[in-house]
Amino acid sequence: MARKLTLDFLKTEAASGSALALAAIAAVAIANSPWSAEYFAWLKSDHVLQIGPIRLEETISDWIKEGLMAIFFLVVGLEIKYEIVRGELSDPKKLATPVLAALGGMAGPAAVYLLLSGAIGAPHAGWPIPLATDIAFALAIFGFVGKGLPSSLRVFLLTLAIVDDLGAIALIAVLFSEGANWTPLFWALGALALGAVAAHRIRIPAPFWVLGFALVWYLTVLSGLSTSLTAVAFAMIVPIKSRAEDGQSPLKEAMHDLHPWNAFLVLPLFAFAKAGVSFAGLSMEQAFAPLVIAIALGLFFGKQIGVLGAAWLASALRIGARPTGASWLQVYGVSLLCGVGFTMSLFIGVLAFPGAVDSPEQVEVKLGVIGGSILSAIAAALVLGFAGRGRQADPAALHPEVEPLGPKDGQKLT
Repeated sequence: MARKLTLDFLKTEAASGSALALAAIAAVAIANSPWSAEYFAWLKSDHVLQIGPIRLEETISDWIKEGLMAIFFLVVGLEIKYEIVRGELSDPKKLATPVLAALGGMAGPAAVYLLLSGAIGAPHAGWPIPLATDIAFALAIFGFVGKGLPSSLRVFLLTLAIVDDLGAIALIAVLFSEGANWTPLFWALGALALGAVAAHRIRIPAPFWVLGFALVWYLTVLSGLSTSLTAVAFAMIVPIKSRAEDGQSPLKEAMHDLHPWNAFLVLPLFAFAKAGVSFAGLSMEQAFAPLVIAIALGLFFGKQIGVLGAAWLASALRIGARPTGASWLQVYGVSLLCGVGFTMSLFIGVLAFPGAVDSPEQVEVKLGVIGGSILSAIAAALVLGFAGRGRQADPAALHPEVEPLGPKDGQKLT
C-alpha cells in the first residue's frame, strides 16, 4: 500500500511539472510583452476578503504566497506524516542515506553561497534560497528521463525531497519568524491542540476540518508568521488511522483530494506569479549580479556536491545504503536533479527579500533561481538519460547493504 501511494504521488507530481513549466514560461512571456505593466500591476493590486467582521487586505502576490501556498504546505505536511508513520521514512535503514543526502544538499549550497558572498559581495540574507528542492519539477524531469532506471531512485529522490522540505520549513521558522504577534499565535496553537485531542476521540466531518484549517490560517496571518508553518502543523493532527465504519484513513483521503488542486492550480499559479521577470532595461551588470551568481551556483554546484558527497559518505561508513539496483552515476544524476529549486527557492527568496515583485532584489532572485534550476535540470537529464540507456545494474547495488566505494580487502584499485 505504501509503495502504491508513493507511485501515485509520483505520477501526480510528474504530470504537474508540465503545468509548472508552462506557467513559468507564460509568466516570463507576459512579463516581456506589451501586457507587462498590467501583469505587474495586477500582482501588486490590493484585494479585500471580508466575511462579517473578519477583514483581510493583501496584494494578489501575497494572497498567492500566504493563501494558496498554505495549501501546498498542508499537502507537504500530510506527505511527511504519512512517510514517517507508514512510508519510506518509517524504516531507519532506508532513511539514513536520503536524510544524510538531504542534509548535505542543504549544507553544500549554503557553503557555496557564503563562499561566493565573501568573494564577490552577494548579500548574506540570500544564503537560504538555494537550499530547497522543487519536488514537482524534479519528479517531472525524472519521469521524462527515468526509463531504464531503478524504481528505488524515485523513492530515494522523493524521500530526500521530503526531508529537504522539512529543512526548508525549519529554516522558515527560525529565520523568518521575527516580530510575531503572540496573541493570535497562541490562539492558533490552542486551536491546533484542541483539534488534535478531538481528532483522537471523535470522527470530525470534512467541513469541520476545512473550517478548522481556515481558522488556524486566519490566526497565523494575524500573527505575522508565514502560514507555511501552521499548515504543516495542522497536517500533523490529521489522523492516519483508518476509520472503523468505512476503513478509510482521513489523512490519505485528504492527500488524495488535495493533490490535484495542489499540482494543477496552487503551484502553477505561484509559478505564474513569481517567475515573471522582465528583461526590458536589464543590464549585463544586473544579469550577472553577485546575488544572481551566488544563487545559481549554489543550486548547481552546491546541491550536487552536498547530496552526492553525503550519500557516498553514508555508504563508505556503512551507516546507509545506496538505492537498490542503482549505480553511483545514477545517484549523481539525482544529486544534479536536486538543484532544481524553482518554486521552493522562489518562495524562500520572497521571504528573504520582501518587497515588490519587480524590485531589483526580486528580479535578481528570479534570475538566479531560474538560471540555476535550468542548468541543474539540463545536466541531470543528460546524466540520467545516459545512465539509464541500456546500462546494466551494478551488481553491488543489487543488495540493500551497500558496499563502500573503496577496494575490498586484498584488492587494488585499477
